[in-house]
Amino acid sequence: MVSLDVVAVFLLCGTLFQPPQVAAFKPLFQDGSVTHREITQMAILRKTAEVCRDIATAQGHDFTLPINNRLTPAAVHNACSTSSASFSALSTLGFYSAITEMYLSNAAVDQVFAFSEAHHIDNEAFSEGRGLITRGVAAVKASVQQESYISARVSLGALCHTLQDFYSHSNWVELGSTAPFSTLIKPDLPLNNIAGPSTPTCKSCTWPNCVDNILPEILLQKKITSGYFSIYSSTKPAGKCSHGGFLDRTSSKEPTGGINKDDISSEHGFLHQRAADMAINATMEVLQDIRLATGDQAFLRLMGLKQTSVLAFVIDTTGSMSDDIEEAKRVSFSIIDSRRGTSEEPSEYILVPFNDPDFGPLTRTEDADLFKKRINSLSASGGGDFPEMCLSGLLLALAGAPQSSDIFVFTDASAKDLELKSTVQAMIERTKSTVTFMLTNPSSFRRRRDASQSQGSTSRSIPVSDIQLYRYLAHVSGGQTIEVTRATLSQATAVITDASTSALVTLFQVVKNPAIAENFTFVLDPSLSNVTVYVTGDSPVFTIYSPTGVSQSGSVTDGPLGSILTVGNLKRVKLNFDNQTGEWKISINSTSFYSLKVTGQSSVNFLFNFVQQLEGGDFTPKANRPFTGRNATLFVSVTGGDSVTVTDVLLVEASGSDVVNGTIKAVGATDFLVNIDKIPEWAFVVQLKGLLNDSTRSLPSRFQRQSPTQQQGSRFTITAQPNNTIEPGTPFVLNFTLVTNATGGSYTIRARTDRSFNVSFPSSLDAGIDGSAQGTVTLTAPSDTESGTDVTLTIEAEDPESGDSNYMALRFAVMTKVTDFSSPVCQVVSIKADCPVECSRASWELSTNITDGNGTGIVGVSLSRGNGSLNLSNVMSVDGTNVTVAFYNASCCSQEVELIAVDRVGNVGTCFTSIKSPSTTVSPNGSTTVSLNGSYSVSFSICVALVGLLVSFLYR
Repeated sequence: MVSLDVVAVFLLCGTLFQPPQVAAFKPLFQDGSVTHREITQMAILRKTAEVCRDIATAQGHDFTLPINNRLTPAAVHNACSTSSASFSALSTLGFYSAITEMYLSNAAVDQVFAFSEAHHIDNEAFSEGRGLITRGVAAVKASVQQESYISARVSLGALCHTLQDFYSHSNWVELGSTAPFSTLIKPDLPLNNIAGPSTPTCKSCTWPNCVDNILPEILLQKKITSGYFSIYSSTKPAGKCSHGGFLDRTSSKEPTGGINKDDISSEHGFLHQRAADMAINATMEVLQDIRLATGDQAFLRLMGLKQTSVLAFVIDTTGSMSDDIEEAKRVSFSIIDSRRGTSEEPSEYILVPFNDPDFGPLTRTEDADLFKKRINSLSASGGGDFPEMCLSGLLLALAGAPQSSDIFVFTDASAKDLELKSTVQAMIERTKSTVTFMLTNPSSFRRRRDASQSQGSTSRSIPVSDIQLYRYLAHVSGGQTIEVTRATLSQATAVITDASTSALVTLFQVVKNPAIAENFTFVLDPSLSNVTVYVTGDSPVFTIYSPTGVSQSGSVTDGPLGSILTVGNLKRVKLNFDNQTGEWKISINSTSFYSLKVTGQSSVNFLFNFVQQLEGGDFTPKANRPFTGRNATLFVSVTGGDSVTVTDVLLVEASGSDVVNGTIKAVGATDFLVNIDKIPEWAFVVQLKGLLNDSTRSLPSRFQRQSPTQQQGSRFTITAQPNNTIEPGTPFVLNFTLVTNATGGSYTIRARTDRSFNVSFPSSLDAGIDGSAQGTVTLTAPSDTESGTDVTLTIEAEDPESGDSNYMALRFAVMTKVTDFSSPVCQVVSIKADCPVECSRASWELSTNITDGNGTGIVGVSLSRGNGSLNLSNVMSVDGTNVTVAFYNASCCSQEVELIAVDRVGNVGTCFTSIKSPSTTVSPNGSTTVSLNGSYSVSFSICVALVGLLVSFLYR
């Protein structure tokens, strides 16, 4: 099972006392009304489908999916998979996960910034709201440029909330507008026709409806206003509209009523659907701007459509690790070379080296050749001091890898940075990533060469306590601790090949310590392939039984049920599945610790996130541990389409046999709210069971899936109200609150980042008689930090008496302040279009100069339309301006071209040219200049009366 806790990346929402539902499009669920979740998802699906359609058309492939508001993630993913060989038809979970990341960060704004007028564009805060939107767009583009896609999604979801609220909270729809207010995403354009601060905008509602409470002169003059809102005071400027609703105290003051369109029961609920449709179109507009700035392939990665599997290595580079490094190279090169160009090719590569005292840097790339180059450059040296910075390297990988990644750690040493154990565990929970440790010679003498010696050794073995640390972290993540000799490491790395496949699902997993003889069952369904059983431990003896009663002992290498690889403490069973669906059994007897894990490949999987209910009924994400002993709600999304029926969602004790059943409520074809009466004291995994409808079978088949990563509750929580960006060199102050259901008590506080940025924080907090305490963390990114760099800040609190702990993990994008809001400018130099009637016999040419004035400079020019050739060169003009010369040549049969120009901060411009009749070479008298104001052109034409030439420049 792969799952995500996305909003922890940006917005920590859990709190003891629930705030009221703020007035906005409802965050996640609302019967009969359109929510932020649905608006965001539909815009993503439509824009993603458009990109896939355009790519398919350019490649000569068919794309038949109708693009409308009835799209589903499965339908879009399948259509995009069909039109491109680089997408896996099975790996829908990455797409689901990315969409969920974005709409959960959107929904979280309603809680974290509940009373911010700018975040909801209340109180006519148009300038402030646009500032949030445009800064958010800049952060998305910078993060994508750094391949920090998680940060980009968090920023994108949050900015879309503000953008969407404009259409519910303002009178844009009431003015009769038929297109989005594009000025909101264009900071270089003036905010015209805003109602002045003393201009009356509303009259009192005539109950029982509020249909005509906006003043006629406001509508006639097309003045833009938004409603005033406060839960504390009825004060508002004279004559101004209110937001409305039972929480808004201003709506009781003249003029009474409100203008919000948040749901169908709102004062202007009769316009709710129009506002929601406009919000979808506006969200698509900002997605198009981001697409043009980043390119189609990066945009699809941002949407999660190209996310399949991740190859992630954390490697000890001390002197004794040369053989291990060579094996990591071998297995990674084998995976890359054998899967390149196929649907099984990893979508991302992660590499973090470590030794002592260094760790990093993080390599995160989609370029397999770059990954090869980086891992090939690793060499083993040094290592006089035995323990290494293993957990620091692992923490960097956890923060940098996508959600639900499989990470492999190669080492033969103890961890020196033991103080990071709780932080690593928090990041494992937050990212739901799986960590497997490849330990060489863990219990034998180790040989480490000092950097200054060509020979020599120290006889050391990893202490049992340190092996236990690795086992513990592997256990909580759902990974394994594989202990082998160097001679057998090459056999053990078969596990890496298994894990780096797309659509990997966990069917069952359990760890037993102390060990007892026990029988376990797991269900195999028809959607599964490549089912593998892993048993790790010092001395496990096991037998596997098929649904028909056929058995095979773990000592039989090749038997009727599968082939068994034994290496070190690992036994890997590749089942001969042969469509033997139903309940399988495995009996295990051991005298010491062991783990059991069953995986396979399938399109049927699930995501889960804890959510919390707001006053008013809707839910927002909860990003840290839920309260032990209290009610909780899970939001579960299932992949695999309408063929899946969910019957059970269970919290299963991670190292025991206790189970807590959830009550399931469907909120869509594949989405469910699951109520848990009481979060248990013990650590747990989430297990899902159901029925799978298969057209080839007369009856549905049972299926089961399980989250590999453990979760647990806590008796206290911590909350904060962060930004999603910080400036390099400028201290960022974050206030946080600890809330407990007990009275008093002292709590240990720890705060750190994955990038070793400077952090100051209190070492402890004392909860008062009200059970709460406030603290401050100050975070400073180095002044030379590159814009778009992501950093994860983890704040932990621990009760030293009970050992109970909780955390919040916040992801920030480091952003240099953007001052360039001007788009590039296109200057037509010459056009040659001597086209005969038989168009295939000739070609035409266009030459343009593209500049960015006093801006940050052009970084890319590409073709958005046209199938000719584009050549670029850079020159310096006589006035010292950098000029990008674009020369385009195409067949006369291809009569249109659109150039996309992007500057360093992501400002986008388009230059569209079309030839419609035969022509000769023309150099315009005086240059013709087309200003590229954003990515939305204004149509105009220039007619040149030379041999009947008609050249139309469309700027849109």
